[in-house]
Amino acid sequence: MTVVKSSLSDAQLKIVGPALQGALVDLVDLSLAAKQVHWNVVGPRFRSVHLQLDDVVTTARQYSDTVAERAAALGVNPDGRAATVAGDSAVGTVPEGWIKDSEAVEILVVALGKVVERMRERIAATDEPDPVSQDLLIALTAELEKHAWMFQAETR
Repeated sequence: MTVVKSSLSDAQLKIVGPALQGALVDLVDLSLAAKQVHWNVVGPRFRSVHLQLDDVVTTARQYSDTVAERAAALGVNPDGRAATVAGDSAVGTVPEGWIKDSEAVEILVVALGKVVERMRERIAATDEPDPVSQDLLIALTAELEKHAWMFQAETR
């Protein structure tokens, strides 16, 4: 059943739909992973890392909604169900238990790096078929790269 008639052609949707869905999955999982680390971080830099993780969660949650709504506006069903996220995300797993602050930083450096890499692939893919979705992905990636920079700065 198609509820929304897209302004894009079927060929364009075959590129843009998966790009938006992939972005949604990565963002949902990034928010969950960052929140899990947030709840379990310990160490001398607890407070600063704890608060920084919430910044990532806020970005991921805000953009996941924006990405999902863009997909829906194009007639693509956004799928943020747990099974879909678990099966398709690039974020990776967060270790169980308490997480030392330095390890928390490394977890986020890796997770953000993987997500940014995939976002840049989606930016390239959506250039021709849908500059509007590409623009959204560009803005999102800029925010994720800012978070990645801030966490990387803590590893040296």
